[in-house]
Amino acid sequence: MGFYSSALIGFFLGFTFGVGCALAVMYSIFMGGYRAAVKDAQLPSPPERLLAARAKLLAAKPDPQN
Repeated sequence: MGFYSSALIGFFLGFTFGVGCALAVMYSIFMGGYRAAVKDAQLPSPPERLLAARAKLLAAKPDPQN
């Protein structure tokens, strides 16, 4: 096998598996965490954990007026 055919096979496998794995990771994040967070945010009374996370985020945010 020459260099070009090896490089072509490597490029194809790297691109295929790289993109496939990235999509699998993004899908698992969406199904597990993001979807649950959106569902919790739309509840009539948010859970205590969500309220604590929001308070922590707002406390850490720098004041744009200074």
